[in-house]
Amino acid sequence: MTALPRAFVVLVGAAAAVVLAAGVQATAWLIGPAFLAFVIVIVVSPVEGRLRGLGVPRWLSVAALVLLVYAVVLVLVVVLVVSVAQLATILPRYAAEADALVAGLTGLLGEWGVGVGQVRVLAAALDLGRLVAVVGALLAGVTGLATNLVFLLSLMLFLSIESTEASARMAAIAADRPHIADGLVRFAVDTRRYLVVTTVFGLLVGAVDTIALALLGVPLALLWGLLAFLTNYIPYVGFWLGVLPPALLALLVGGPQLVLAVLVIYSVVNFLLTSLAQPRFIGNAVGLSISVTFLGLAFWGWMLGLLGAVLAVPLTLLVKTLLVDCDPRASWAQALLGSARDLPGRRPPVDRVPVQEDDGAPPAALAGG
Repeated sequence: MTALPRAFVVLVGAAAAVVLAAGVQATAWLIGPAFLAFVIVIVVSPVEGRLRGLGVPRWLSVAALVLLVYAVVLVLVVVLVVSVAQLATILPRYAAEADALVAGLTGLLGEWGVGVGQVRVLAAALDLGRLVAVVGALLAGVTGLATNLVFLLSLMLFLSIESTEASARMAAIAADRPHIADGLVRFAVDTRRYLVVTTVFGLLVGAVDTIALALLGVPLALLWGLLAFLTNYIPYVGFWLGVLPPALLALLVGGPQLVLAVLVIYSVVNFLLTSLAQPRFIGNAVGLSISVTFLGLAFWGWMLGLLGAVLAVPLTLLVKTLLVDCDPRASWAQALLGSARDLPGRRPPVDRVPVQEDDGAPPAALAGG
């Protein structure tokens, strides 16, 4: 059989990739929450495995797993809705301060030679009323998440029940496609390690920022602490997304001195916890180069919105696992996409997935053992 020209294969592959990307973006409302539920179940599944190891019945261990997941999700949603509602209420109180700030800024720009027309356009763009409208729309969007939340919780329930049979499914895959089984096990282990460590340090960052903002007198310290916690999942740009809103509010409340204090505290906390301490615990567990991680952040943020940015690392890791790690013929791409750990001779071996009987206990790699 005559082989197809390489150019034809490349063009068809590129066209298929474009069609697939368009389909993913069109169904972002489904793919984003579904993958979020999948990742949450992966992270908390060791709880069910530990309980089974202690002799707890399967139904009780699954119920404990589901209740744990539900409690975490519901607490986050309640705090987010209440905090955004408070933000929409408190912003109009600082209308006078915002007007004075914009007037001073436009006057300074006029002294620097900026034209009157450009200054007026800038002043209109900095109108606090627009910001209040944006916050109101955000509140409407957050409260409109009830339907998606019901879908997310229902999906997590089914995934939690299915996770009790993960060992049997992985054993069946390993018997026929050992490379795929090894890749999926590595994906589960690396994703769990990355998210657990990121969550712990995100909680530390959020707690420290919340206490510091409360002591400084910045309103809605709990909201900004929650924002710092969530943006800790976004590589590289998450710090700026987390610090800008409280810094702007601090500017309205206390002026440049308070803004400087907020920026200094956020920078010190981010440097000590997420730049120095957190990488020591995560290391190269993710197995992605810095460039690939950043490009993945931009791509998934464009495809799935904010949820895609938060899940950019697990999503990129999953694509790499399916297209590179599971295919022995694509091992050459590991040197381009992976970290130094994945270079030949440096990657630690993955324990083969053991074949389980019908006791339902997950293998050590999947159960976090």
